[in-house]
Amino acid sequence: MNLRSLASGIGSLSDDTRRELYEYVVGRGEPVTREEAATATGLRPHKANFHLDRLVEEGLLEVEYRRLTGRTGPGAGRPSKLYRRSEEEFSLSLPPRRYDLVGDILAASVTRASAGEPLDAALQESAREQGIEVGRAATREEQATFEDLTTALAGQGYEPRDDDDVVELHNCPFDALADKHRALVCGLNESYVQGVADGMGCGGADARLEPGDGRCCVRVHRRD
Repeated sequence: MNLRSLASGIGSLSDDTRRELYEYVVGRGEPVTREEAATATGLRPHKANFHLDRLVEEGLLEVEYRRLTGRTGPGAGRPSKLYRRSEEEFSLSLPPRRYDLVGDILAASVTRASAGEPLDAALQESAREQGIEVGRAATREEQATFEDLTTALAGQGYEPRDDDDVVELHNCPFDALADKHRALVCGLNESYVQGVADGMGCGGADARLEPGDGRCCVRVHRRD
């Protein structure tokens, strides 16, 4: 989900009426009708319907149709429209953070290490494989350009800036963890970024661990 969609969805809850309706639907723990939501919040049904449908449009709620009478066949009546919380996850941080990605890498590393692979190798390979997966999804070309890689890294929250033959990454998506476990996280970061390049077929990219103030510990060089 892109930043605009996230901001729009979360921003819709700044409206008191929509936030109250959303909290009611979530609090019920089961799909609710327009009439139930209207009664609970003191709204007229048509107004509740309008705001509920807006929450659906923003991806915060989902709709299902079901007959509440339990009857089927002719004469059973029309199915009722029910609202429930969406399964879509909304998470917005500025600057961008990707702690979920670190969790995926660590979980994969534990699995590999449990099978007998040395832990350090398991960590680096798991990070690289995650990067390869992202890189493959970022392009349809067999061989991506350095500029394509920069765009892909921007999509991962790195805020890259291309300066001649080196791309500096001005945001660390794992910043809080890097502060506490710098050697571990920076090593994973290097392997992940290289994996993105490899997955895109960007053979001219060389991710290197080169820490600096105010930016990510990894820089990406153009290979000669």
